[in-house]
Amino acid sequence: MRIFHELTRRSGIHGASHPVRRTPYDKARLVARHLTGLVTRNPFLGSYDALVVPHPRKPGGVEIYTDELRTILGDRALILDSGINGTPLPGSRNLDFFTSAAGAVHRRQVGDRGISTALRELTGVSVPVGSLLAREVAKHQRLRALYRRLLRKHRIETVYVVVAYFHQHIVGAARDLGIRVVELQHGAISQFHLGYSYPGRPAVADQPDELWCFGSYWTDVADLPAGMTTSVIGTSHLPRAAQKDPRLAVFLSQGTIGAELLHVAESVAKVDPSLDVVFRLHPSERASDYTIPAGVRLSTDGSTLDLLASATYQVGVSTTALFEGMALGCRTAVANLPGHEYLARPITRGHALLMTSPNQLTSAPLCSTPEAYYAPSTLRSGLAADQAE
Repeated sequence: MRIFHELTRRSGIHGASHPVRRTPYDKARLVARHLTGLVTRNPFLGSYDALVVPHPRKPGGVEIYTDELRTILGDRALILDSGINGTPLPGSRNLDFFTSAAGAVHRRQVGDRGISTALRELTGVSVPVGSLLAREVAKHQRLRALYRRLLRKHRIETVYVVVAYFHQHIVGAARDLGIRVVELQHGAISQFHLGYSYPGRPAVADQPDELWCFGSYWTDVADLPAGMTTSVIGTSHLPRAAQKDPRLAVFLSQGTIGAELLHVAESVAKVDPSLDVVFRLHPSERASDYTIPAGVRLSTDGSTLDLLASATYQVGVSTTALFEGMALGCRTAVANLPGHEYLARPITRGHALLMTSPNQLTSAPLCSTPEAYYAPSTLRSGLAADQAE
């Protein structure tokens, strides 16, 4: 995944997907939090039988993917929430000091057996594979051993994790000990997503046992690794339907294609001045990243989901918010930009329109089966059945 991000960034196809920008002051504060956390957020203290690893992104202070799960599990669950790239949940624990330290000491480079050369010959782009291997493999091995100690200490029975492909040290430690690992879906999955798509379903090391999905659409949209099963547990994080504004058209930005999408928004505003064209930033973006043209309104405050609940039209490329908007009754257009392939199946099914011209937006369709993407939550009954077994 890291090599892919470097390849697309250095080739100019995409920008940084979730850019992290820290000043020297930010870095000093982070070190201070790490040291404080050694005492105040030590996860080796207490007694638990489940481990929950939430998503670092928390719109409005709420981590939507594990919120219901954490409520149901209550004091049984150790919440391990990093503060490195976000604000940790109240009462959570972390091993941030060790996470940062594990990646700080390593060789500058290791041999990559010609991978860098082969990749450059294939794509014309140089990626420092040897440097990535030197840092990431050493970090993984150290953290995997540390998490084995943590899981043994608490006799954890189930690990629940969001974004498992960025927590493979935790997943690997659990698999070493024969502990069940459940991943909770956090975003769009497709055959192009390197975190989930393994054509032919080969055996892949350090993968979860189960993937709990928002709806039935996600259970077969990509070839998961051999042995990984899927279940539909639905979701409770979508707001209720709201009164639709017939003029509101929301453009859902992402760091990878934000500048290009803004040009599309400008074109739509020029073609149809009656529309209220809103350019909604991704949480990892900043207003200073863009110069907003006339006819387009920038949106950074409040909830993206609440905004989509009142919008008639939505436009994006590959963001998860497009699927959420379909479930919230938006007419959906997919901009013809790199990454639109993620929405190929909804487009084929008539749930979305591939927009190649700005005057097509008002012809965008409604999704006829939104529950296929976001079903009502069955998490409570599912966990009860697990415990009964």
